[in-house]
Amino acid sequence: MLLPNKVPVWLSAFTLLLLTQDPVSTSEVMACGASVDPPANIEITDPGFLGYLSIHWTQPASLQNLTGCTVRYQLRYYDTYEERWRSVRTVKLAYAAQFDLEKPVMVKMLTMLNCACTNGTEVQGEETEMVYTSEPTGMAGSRIRDFRCVYYGKEYMECTWESGPVPPPDSHNYLYYWHREMEETKECPEYITVSEVRRGCRIPRESLLEFSKFNMCVNGSSPAGSLRTAYFSIEVQNHVKPAVVSSVHISETDGLLKLDWSPPSGLVPEQCLEYEIESSTLMANGKEQKQRTVLMNSVLDTSYDLRREAESKKTCFQIRSKVNMYCADAGFWSDWSQKKCTEENEIRYATKYLILMGMVVIGIAGVIILCLSLWILKKICIKKTSKEDAIYTLYKQKVNETMPTILSPIFK
Repeated sequence: MLLPNKVPVWLSAFTLLLLTQDPVSTSEVMACGASVDPPANIEITDPGFLGYLSIHWTQPASLQNLTGCTVRYQLRYYDTYEERWRSVRTVKLAYAAQFDLEKPVMVKMLTMLNCACTNGTEVQGEETEMVYTSEPTGMAGSRIRDFRCVYYGKEYMECTWESGPVPPPDSHNYLYYWHREMEETKECPEYITVSEVRRGCRIPRESLLEFSKFNMCVNGSSPAGSLRTAYFSIEVQNHVKPAVVSSVHISETDGLLKLDWSPPSGLVPEQCLEYEIESSTLMANGKEQKQRTVLMNSVLDTSYDLRREAESKKTCFQIRSKVNMYCADAGFWSDWSQKKCTEENEIRYATKYLILMGMVVIGIAGVIILCLSLWILKKICIKKTSKEDAIYTLYKQKVNETMPTILSPIFK
């Protein structure tokens, strides 16, 4: 095993190389009869905290005898992780900053003097610069790649990697980590292995520290020699991936779909979550309509309303979550929840169709019954009329037979 905090040889060499760097020459700036020279005896040392370096200096000799003056120092260093210069002003003679040890270490310093003789104006001296470029050690092509850390539900963090493009046979990787509340670096407590090859590390919540630099390095060894070291510095709160959203429910009232869900399990505070809703609607013509909506300002709001399309047959929803901008600068979306769909509307359409067909059938049956009733009534009327005619004819016949001939015309 290669323990970074137990390898003083390369640390000493690193410090020595830094100390032997020649500062950039500067022109002289005078104030109150004294030369405002840059800080003296600038030293950059590595205590073994995986890139967290200590910078020390002393007051320039030209200002040591001045009285009634305030001497401050401006320190600028290049943050290669964020690719920008950072600046700090201090009256102290030391400062610690984070550097990527795989890239050049660049530091610029100047002295600032404020005395009664400067009329309250702070005079700045010329800036001196120190640049150190370390020579990489370890076998070429052996540095790991695709390093990635995910903080699952704020319960544990997994950092994974792939072997370098030219990994030597029988090589073994080691991960070490450190943050500002640790006295020394520690090795990964639980490695993740694939086919007996280390491909990652699982770090428990208790070993992590949020809103601070969390430094890591991955080195290694093999029978052919040591592997090239890779350095990383992250803030773990920016790598959170919430658990899957569960307990999703759908209700419908007067054509309005209402989606409700419960926050994901885990240790991520509810107020730190934002949600994304994906809806997929199957239309009556067979086409599918998709829509995504991010609920960024839905603090403690775990519901979503959507008007049902008039010609929709079925609508399905999926939900995922992420830490919002109020709790972190970045993060990972959770996996999508299981699809939750409205009731299959084929039954509803079939019911409507059956009702419509039933109404048509009932209408037709009503017409038929009405026609049949009229026909029967007509037959009854015709039969009654025929019967009355037959009785009348028989009556006339009887009358004619009994009445005198002279009265018969009256009953014709």
